[in-house]
Amino acid sequence: MSFFSRFLKKNQPQPRPLFYDIVCPYCFSKFDPSEVVFRAMHSREDDEDYALGEDDALNKYRERFGLDSVDDLEAIIRPSDIPEEHHHYTDHVLTGLTDRYGVLTHRRLCPYCHNELPVTAGRVPSNIISIIGASQVGKSVYMTSLIHTLQHTTAGNFGAACMPLNAEISQKFRNLYEAPLFERGDLLSSTQKEKMQEPFIFQFVFKNEEKPPLTLVFFDVAGEGMVDQDYLGLHGQHIKNSAGILFMVDPLQIRSIREKIRINIGNRPGEWVSQYDEPRDVVLTLFGDFIAYQEKSRTEIPTAVVLTKSDMLHSLKDEDGDYIKANSNVFNNYVHRGTLNLDEVGNMDGEISRFIGKVDRPFKDTMDVYFSNTAYFAVSALGSNPVDQKIEGVVSPIRVDEPFLWLLHKLKFIEGSD
Repeated sequence: MSFFSRFLKKNQPQPRPLFYDIVCPYCFSKFDPSEVVFRAMHSREDDEDYALGEDDALNKYRERFGLDSVDDLEAIIRPSDIPEEHHHYTDHVLTGLTDRYGVLTHRRLCPYCHNELPVTAGRVPSNIISIIGASQVGKSVYMTSLIHTLQHTTAGNFGAACMPLNAEISQKFRNLYEAPLFERGDLLSSTQKEKMQEPFIFQFVFKNEEKPPLTLVFFDVAGEGMVDQDYLGLHGQHIKNSAGILFMVDPLQIRSIREKIRINIGNRPGEWVSQYDEPRDVVLTLFGDFIAYQEKSRTEIPTAVVLTKSDMLHSLKDEDGDYIKANSNVFNNYVHRGTLNLDEVGNMDGEISRFIGKVDRPFKDTMDVYFSNTAYFAVSALGSNPVDQKIEGVVSPIRVDEPFLWLLHKLKFIEGSD
């Protein structure tokens, strides 16, 4: 084969796979679409194979998170027990079975935890976006601001729509997260270790049908758990199967500038917590959980290091730029349209990585050692620092979607331009 033939072949768009591996959005196991099982749509007292009963796999999953067991569920049907002519396929993926009584079921379940899978599982790529960081860094607030911005602004700028997977997720997100923050100005409470954190599953669907839709699973782990090896082993399965990581770092976590910010803010400190976990401790816990077992003890998962609450950096700016320059782009929102502006991202990455390197060198060095694919960003999920758990004025996010768009670019879903 000539050089030009090889070049042309390499640069031709690759054909879309017939199907994709499924990553369960609940237990985060990875498996082939042919391995799914189904929940029957009816029950029968005269057939023990179709009688109501307990589901041991589902109840074992629920027990892990302190949820009550569920009794009297319809039976599990395995595709191997049903003749091939009664298998139903959508886009080459098994999506339904007609049982021995002629009743069709489309309720596909994860073969490991028996939670019901998204209808698009296996037909589009599963992309878990993990939001991690120590306690009090504002992960829940950032996730809310990000999803709100994706739905109302970003998706339209990229010829797409961002939608919850179903009405239940839509209502839960709106009632518990979006409405309190954006309509009432109430600060969200911290995620608790004792509560089960169900994932928020959204679809990012492009209007260009040649681009496959993107299934996004946003998972918010309690911050205290990020420095607890046992907790992370139980609840952190999603991180090792993530397509991308949003690693949150709060300026107030960084000891060398915490007092400087406090002094400069003066009489209006806003939300302030006396005890913070060090960002490096989160990395060290991740290392013990899964990074140590990767090739060369490094992870290649694209990781956006996101400095939160960037509005607080106003108190550090000066003309000399010892920490942040007075005219820094950190304080200005930027809207990416159609493509990711690589110059803008490169400038932000350079400025914030230098800032982190100056104020928390141990954390920066640890990231460089264990993560091989990173970029640094600064965002403000609210635009200002809340006071007494209330947001003063209108919520005005700054650059909240930029780290996410960088992940989409790394995953080859959107293009970049200079």
